[in-house]
Amino acid sequence: MNLLELVHLALSRLGSSRLRAFLTMLGVIIGVASVVALVSAGQGATSGITSRLQGLGTNLLTVTPGSSFTGFTRGAAGSATTLTVADATAIGGLDGVAAYAPQVSTQGLVVAGTTNTTTSIVGTTSAYASVNAFDIWQGRFLTDASNDYDLREAVLGGTTADDLGLGASSIGSTITIDGLPFQVVGILQTKGSAGPTSQDDQVLIPLTTAQHHFVSGTSVRSISLSVATADQIDAVKASITTTLDERHGISSSGTPDFNITDQSQLLSTVNSVSGLLTVLLGGIASISLIVGGIGIMNIMLVSVRERTREIGIRKAIGARSRDILAQFLVEALVISLLGGLIGIVAGVVASAVIGQVAGWGFAFNPLTVVVAVAFSLVVGVVFGVWPARQAARLDPIVALRYE
Repeated sequence: MNLLELVHLALSRLGSSRLRAFLTMLGVIIGVASVVALVSAGQGATSGITSRLQGLGTNLLTVTPGSSFTGFTRGAAGSATTLTVADATAIGGLDGVAAYAPQVSTQGLVVAGTTNTTTSIVGTTSAYASVNAFDIWQGRFLTDASNDYDLREAVLGGTTADDLGLGASSIGSTITIDGLPFQVVGILQTKGSAGPTSQDDQVLIPLTTAQHHFVSGTSVRSISLSVATADQIDAVKASITTTLDERHGISSSGTPDFNITDQSQLLSTVNSVSGLLTVLLGGIASISLIVGGIGIMNIMLVSVRERTREIGIRKAIGARSRDILAQFLVEALVISLLGGLIGIVAGVVASAVIGQVAGWGFAFNPLTVVVAVAFSLVVGVVFGVWPARQAARLDPIVALRYE
């Protein structure tokens, strides 16, 4: 018998006992669906996190102060006041730096009419929007004149504007920050959260205004820099380190009083962790495929026992052992392949639902389907060989006498 005839025979055999065939396939269906859904979920989560990080800015570097010391007690990272506006100006002029934006921040009570909220007050410059990839929804962003003339202008994050009940018509209106009046000149397009911090829940004001009214001194909380091209990131980091070491009087063997965070390092870490998590999820889901394979083996062994006389008759009229082996092996492959195809459809549907609920959309990799189909076929072969061999090795005389 050729392969097509064997497949037709297997399908007709399965059609004669549909419930048993479905229950046999169920383990493979669940296993393949789990692999496809969980791997897609892992890839979707990776894509979502990556897009959030990339939304922080293009080729972004962030310079933050080091730890402060009180006596022999070391403070938390970023607690020192070692970075200044002058430092920002110095590193902003380095080759490869496209734009830079120093920032100071505090918490403040913001009031609009009868509505109020407590949020982050960030003092920065006009380059903040381009460096950190913010888009204006309504109005405009801060300008160089805003800092030059110490103007009381405010740009609201999307969440802050919603909390205050302010919309497009509020541009030009007045709010108060800790009792001081500010004119609303713009509202930012929402971006979502970056880790535990929402990028949309903040009020941006000119850096000079923030230093004059809310934060004393010339130190800054951080300096964000946009590097011209990704290839220049390492060179720019080295230049920043050299420049700040010289400005802060740190020797080559000394400990820097600042930290440089590279966006690509965060992306690399996220991709590494997410990749490991995806493999782990796929591995856990594949266990159910093994269970499904054991179910196929069990049913095929029972089928061999039930069809002993059929096997004896076929051998008596000339069927060879390899024909019997091929017949039962093809049956196992058909069961596992059909289960795999149904499982793929169920897994794709499940991954689409998970993506919509989680918010990262439908993430689908065709390679996952190829691997799932291949794995289901391997399951069919591995767990179908033993029952097929049992059938092929039956003695035709014994088989014909079997009751």
